[in-house]
Amino acid sequence: MSSYLLPLLRAALLCACALFTPAFSADAAPKAPPPIADFFDNPAFSGAILSPNGKFLAVRYSNDNKRDRLIVIELATNAVKVVAQFTDRDVNRFEWVNNERLVLDSTDKTIGAGDVVYWPGLFAVNRDGSNFRQLVQVSGNFVQEHGVARNVLSADHFLVEQKGAQTSDDVYVTNPKRDGIDQSGDVKYVNLIRLNTVTGRSETVRRPGLARAWLLDHKGEPRICVTRDKNTEAVWYLDPASKEWRRIATFDAYLGGKDAFSPLAFAPDGTFYVLSTRGKDKQALHTFDLATGQLSAEPLVVLADYDFSGSLITTRDKLLGVRYLSDARSTVWFDPKMKALQAAIDAALPATVNLVDVPARAEAPWVLVRTYSDRQPGRYMLYNLDTGKFNPVGSTHERVDPARMAEQELVRYTARDGLPVPAWLTLPPAVPAAVPAAVPAAVPTAVPTAVPTAVPTAVPTAVPTAVPTAVPNAHRKNLPMVVLVHGGPYVRGNEWGWSADSQFLASRGYAVLEPEFRGSTGFGSKHYRAGWKQWGLKMQDDIADAAKWAIAQGIADPKRICIAGASYGGYATLMGLANDPALFKCGINWVGVTDINLLYTGHWSFTSDASAGFLKYGAPTLIGDPVKDAAQLRATSPLQQAARIRQPLLLAYGAADRRVPLYHGKKFYEALKEHNPSVEWVVYQEEGHGWSLPRNRIDFWTRVEKFLQRHIGTP
Repeated sequence: MSSYLLPLLRAALLCACALFTPAFSADAAPKAPPPIADFFDNPAFSGAILSPNGKFLAVRYSNDNKRDRLIVIELATNAVKVVAQFTDRDVNRFEWVNNERLVLDSTDKTIGAGDVVYWPGLFAVNRDGSNFRQLVQVSGNFVQEHGVARNVLSADHFLVEQKGAQTSDDVYVTNPKRDGIDQSGDVKYVNLIRLNTVTGRSETVRRPGLARAWLLDHKGEPRICVTRDKNTEAVWYLDPASKEWRRIATFDAYLGGKDAFSPLAFAPDGTFYVLSTRGKDKQALHTFDLATGQLSAEPLVVLADYDFSGSLITTRDKLLGVRYLSDARSTVWFDPKMKALQAAIDAALPATVNLVDVPARAEAPWVLVRTYSDRQPGRYMLYNLDTGKFNPVGSTHERVDPARMAEQELVRYTARDGLPVPAWLTLPPAVPAAVPAAVPAAVPTAVPTAVPTAVPTAVPTAVPTAVPTAVPNAHRKNLPMVVLVHGGPYVRGNEWGWSADSQFLASRGYAVLEPEFRGSTGFGSKHYRAGWKQWGLKMQDDIADAAKWAIAQGIADPKRICIAGASYGGYATLMGLANDPALFKCGINWVGVTDINLLYTGHWSFTSDASAGFLKYGAPTLIGDPVKDAAQLRATSPLQQAARIRQPLLLAYGAADRRVPLYHGKKFYEALKEHNPSVEWVVYQEEGHGWSLPRNRIDFWTRVEKFLQRHIGTP
């Protein structure tokens, strides 16, 4: 192996060794907690993809804090070639066009969202670094870095996330068209364009209406188009026989319905797979008959406690299995050889989730394995099918020591009205003891409850036997705790795995509880719909009930609980302080909504990126109607309730935030500071809806650490 990647491989090998190395003895001197930068720096290694034939590995990597570059490794010889790098920006997304050519776009990891002056552009290059070509401009003021090229598309073109056929030089890009002369308004429709990565020639696909999303079939050809007109969403199918678009379904774009579905993928045999509840509580994986327009009566995969969310795993001629998310990510293999391979890899790596990626047309014995746990950040390894040996590639957080990370588990509690609510509990790591490092009590199990008779029975991956822990009960009792509230709110908050936020807080001695309150998605329609119009009401009760559950379990010290969160989580933080002052001793709100009406009315100083369609057709039902529910929105407005908040509070906002513009924070801070002297206010001028720059992430979490220590930390 070339010395270029040796530092990367050494770090990965150290992580691998940590999985099987005993931790320090019980009488070892306590260590200082891991540095904040270990959690919140940009990763040096950030991605790897096998070529369609499996002979080459493309890697995105930064050496010595320089720009992210694209590297290709020839696996037979371990020859390494840097094929793309820029002096003023970083390689961002990348994908194989075919076995000889790659496509990539760019970003700039040194600036925040407010300082971005160009779009990502698009470039293509051969795997040996030759024939580099710019395909899409990076800004309105186009500058060609590698020579002048013809047929360069304007900057508002973006690579699709789906893989193409990978048998030609073509890829697909999208071109959103927006309202307004300056194209700064809401998206009206999205064009799909076929683009040749060698010549730069492009051809726009004929669309059936106001297209919002596109789906390619397994041959890489456009086959499904989703259109939206006001609040009506329609799904169209491009019939290969007639070459005409045919509408196959319509439903409410924001609220769904019994017959609503989401297109997922086409299998190699042409079967169309979709996601739908089909009138039941849990979303499941179904097939859709394009001839009759009917969903399958029975699902291919349905999970007992979760909505199905996942993807098909295929080669170019066969459906191998399905990858999905329950508490953790898992794979059901329909192919017996892949099922046996998964069992062998799980036996070698028993303490982690191990996700296997296979090349589309394998001509080499390699598969790529992404492995992780609650204590172990993601790392990539190559597995040789002939020798049965692993070859480490890289880790996303090289400096993180799994032995010093905390366990995470999914717990369930009952809200005051009887609704069961899932939550993620992360407890501080134990005083060093003779326990194998990074071995969880058990890797979460993800068992589907139904599979079709047409395919082999879907067996979940092996789950290791629980490993006893040497942590004394006293270590898990009466802890200071942070209730961390996810944003959205109509999304899933978390999954089993390593998380920088919760692991950092746990490393400082705090228990962390992350409730999947009603309205969170992924846990069925009943759980989701129970959150409609419940901002500050039953959604807020769920969060308070989570803290009360932790107190009843003896986990949390009732006098040392802080509530924290971003976006909607910031809103819930403020309402938690107002509604439950005896429960929450302090709060941390970053980029949080402070008044629901501001989502509708906005302000002259900055425009929110919430679409007009969502505000007109979705938000009144999901959040509340600004006219019909005016009294409720006032009662659940942190801005209107500011006088009730007396606890210490940390407020942080991005000056360039378009999701929750800065005026949310400013108005609330002005209303609060008159009667609350314990308010810390910080604005990151170049940031948007969250912190993109390591220096700002490190600064923010340093403030969080000091804030928590002052108010709920151990004396």
